[in-house]
Amino acid sequence: MSDTTTVRANAKCPICGKPRTAQHAPFCSKPCRDRDLLQWLGDGYAIPGPAAPQNPDPDIYPQDD
Repeated sequence: MSDTTTVRANAKCPICGKPRTAQHAPFCSKPCRDRDLLQWLGDGYAIPGPAAPQNPDPDIYPQDD
């Protein structure tokens, strides 16, 4: 098997649902991989955790005015 063959017969790309490839795992292609990256960079995904403070301490988080 080459690096571009399907990783597993039942493994699907989380973006479009097509079969995954080893070259772009866990995605099927570069466009799907890039689309996922843009979701992370654009705050489309978030890791659960405590909410950020509404009024952070200015001594810890100085404001750029």
